[in-house]
Amino acid sequence: MTSTLVDGGVPQYSRHNQKLAKRTASWKPGILPFLLPFVLLTAFGLWSYRPSSSLMSWILTVVWSLPVAGVMVGIQGALLIRRRVRKSDQMTPPAPAEQDFLIALCPTIGRHDTYPALERSILSYVEHLPEYFPHMRVDILTEEGCEATEAIDNLAASHPLIRVITVPKDYVPANGTRFKARANHYAHELRIAEGEALDYVWVLHMDDDTGVGPDTASSLAQFINRQRRAHPDEAKHMAQGILTYPRENAVNMFTWLADAVRPADDIARFRALTGMGTPAAGVHGELLVLRASIEAEIGWDFGPKEIVEDARLALTFCRKYPGRSDWFNGRCYGASPASAADFVKQRDRWAWGLVALCCNRAVPLRYRWFLSICVATWILGPLQHIGAVLLIGWLFNDMNTSPVTQSIVILWALNFAYVIWTYWEGLRLNALASVSGRRKWWEPIVVVALIPVFSIMEGLGGFKGFLKFVRREENKFVVIAKPA
Repeated sequence: MTSTLVDGGVPQYSRHNQKLAKRTASWKPGILPFLLPFVLLTAFGLWSYRPSSSLMSWILTVVWSLPVAGVMVGIQGALLIRRRVRKSDQMTPPAPAEQDFLIALCPTIGRHDTYPALERSILSYVEHLPEYFPHMRVDILTEEGCEATEAIDNLAASHPLIRVITVPKDYVPANGTRFKARANHYAHELRIAEGEALDYVWVLHMDDDTGVGPDTASSLAQFINRQRRAHPDEAKHMAQGILTYPRENAVNMFTWLADAVRPADDIARFRALTGMGTPAAGVHGELLVLRASIEAEIGWDFGPKEIVEDARLALTFCRKYPGRSDWFNGRCYGASPASAADFVKQRDRWAWGLVALCCNRAVPLRYRWFLSICVATWILGPLQHIGAVLLIGWLFNDMNTSPVTQSIVILWALNFAYVIWTYWEGLRLNALASVSGRRKWWEPIVVVALIPVFSIMEGLGGFKGFLKFVRREENKFVVIAKPA
């Protein structure tokens, strides 16, 4: 995404950026891609239902009922977006956040294979954010002695808004936190020491492979200005946007299609829970904005076993600041894993950390029960796969795959239709973020046809992470290569 300077330094954005801003402003989640599969699947399920009380019927009844809570929350999130779009003309138009200070924080492991994506991301921050944030800084957070130190220092020297924060090798937080949370905690302590842990200072957490665009800056400024106008008892302290994957950032079309599910989750579960004030489903570590004063109260020192620090932060926020989070209709632009193996490895780490978090009694159950249901649904996903169901039926010499009651068929259809919708709508979001702005004719067909394959990959990653937790393996924070 590029821009040129005219009239004394005012950015004149490219035609692509203007089209992108127009597309994102008019977008709203579709309803027909959910309703049509739901009606067809319900009709087929009721027609093919045969009463059964076998062991497999009971297992399928439980497994098919489990996802309903997450599905209903997701549907609520999509409907809330549609309502907000209808009322968008009543909202105050985006304007520069003149009275607030923004710190874009980008942690990186600093390897040579992650640097190209880091450079792409950092340059997007200094290109697009200053128009709406005249007071800002970009902090690159890295480790002492990392591989790409020289390249990162040269990148920082190329622009006055960029600063490098180096975490000393001997730095150990009070609770012994490791990995990315350790680096985040160091930056948080540095902000406190520098007097930046203030209400009007906002920290935008980003990943080193995730950039921003003009729509990101305008939506973020609109959110921050809205908090300045709000009553102090009602102003929000945290917000999450949408993570998308432009086609141009992908080096593997297969994993790009598989990752269609991620932006759909942002406009569904995250929109519903984080957007209504309680991020009980967690948050992701990119396009997460948080008041520096609130981050100073929470910190990132969650202990040495924490590898999903963003989700832990979210559940802690639920307890300390109920009702004070929000969601905003801005995008960030990331890249899918470079290979199917990296895709599974990524899901493996997430599941490992999330299972541990769901079993962590230091977090009250009332804040982790919903996340626990979602994680259990993920891990049990392979048992819902049509291939697994038919294989189990064949092994037990009972091919009747009906649940114990006919009403469960409706829940099965609801869950299945929701999965189809997530891939369909997520692909649409990723295509909107791409240069062409539209899906190729064959992509919706292929992404729906490959859902059984994608569910195996997701389930395999989830199950591997679960096994690592059960075996009590040593925690590891695996960073996959980042496509440029």
